[in-house]
Amino acid sequence: MRVSLQNLRGVVAENVAEIKFARRNPKPGAPADRRMLCTNNLSLLNSVKGKYTLKYKAPTTVPKYNPSAKNLLVVWDIFMQGYRTVNLDNCDLISVIPANDDFWNYFSDKLANMTPDDKMVFMSV
Repeated sequence: MRVSLQNLRGVVAENVAEIKFARRNPKPGAPADRRMLCTNNLSLLNSVKGKYTLKYKAPTTVPKYNPSAKNLLVVWDIFMQGYRTVNLDNCDLISVIPANDDFWNYFSDKLANMTPDDKMVFMSV
């Protein structure tokens, strides 16, 4: 389902979202789209598990531009373990996982044993 900047901002504030979006700057040899698990839920990210398992670190700088003016949203990328910018010109919301024990259960069941290659396949689909 297509999602707008405002809608995704609200979703990731409370949840973890699986999204698929078009790359703004295509990479040679990489798919035109990227899939991501992301959140901006500070309770999840600042938790002990969030800091240890997701390697969350609070941002120390802000972008030198206004992301919203370019239809972009800065989110925490769970696989890349850092902030990334999502292009909302062409973004689909695939699934939503509540940022509570539901996420940690999902993490344990589905993500914890993924190899780096598994993660690359996930991101490239």
